[in-house]
Amino acid sequence: MAPSRNQDREARDRLRAYTARQQVHETQVRRRRRDNLLAAVGVVVVVGLAVVTQVVWNTDGSGDEATASASPSPSASATGDVPSSDIAEGRTWTGQLDLNDDVQLGIELDGAAAPQAASVIIDLAQQGFYTDTTCHRMSDAETAKFIQCGSANGDGTGDAGFTFGPLENVPSDGLYPTGTIAMARGGEPDSQSTQFFVTYGDTYLDASTGGYTVVGRVTSGLDQLTANVTDAGLTPSTAESPNDGAPVVPTTITSLTLE
Repeated sequence: MAPSRNQDREARDRLRAYTARQQVHETQVRRRRRDNLLAAVGVVVVVGLAVVTQVVWNTDGSGDEATASASPSPSASATGDVPSSDIAEGRTWTGQLDLNDDVQLGIELDGAAAPQAASVIIDLAQQGFYTDTTCHRMSDAETAKFIQCGSANGDGTGDAGFTFGPLENVPSDGLYPTGTIAMARGGEPDSQSTQFFVTYGDTYLDASTGGYTVVGRVTSGLDQLTANVTDAGLTPSTAESPNDGAPVVPTTITSLTLE
């Protein structure tokens, strides 16, 4: 018996409904696949950022890199037994930094502009901490000429059992003029500790990273530093860093006095 017109119409309606449901299902499947892909990409990006952050932190160490990148923290903290900022008495301290047997640098520390950093250096100097520590790092780039000293282990690692912040007396333009004494640090503003660097030429460091605490200046003897140490050049740390490494002339702090 031939199907009626009503049966034909119902069959066509069922077919259209089935086709519509299939289209909806396929659309949902495609959407889920897209969402899953986006979620996977998001995880990869997050993991990638975490890896980059970890690499930056690990390579910076604790005050190891004077040119390390960092963003200022709204609430810098300290760890360990940090010398009181009152030690600097809010005044200028004068003294001498002797390197090897042939470099005598007259220096000033600004206890008013950088009371915490100045207090740290004063306290460590009075304890004899810096005696026989090395100046392990040097840069002779055209726009970054400095020598870095004062690590506990003599190789850019170690500290005196504390780190401190916040940053103080940071130049807004990133210029550290010849003779500047500034605190080295790691990737965070409160990672300052015992290390400092002395510029023997005008030095520009990225101001957007937070900068470096200017704690004082050299008042005499830079000609001795350049003639007896920096003019001899450096041993590049890597092939990719031809202007950054250990000074060719082994350099040791033989004395640091302040009054």
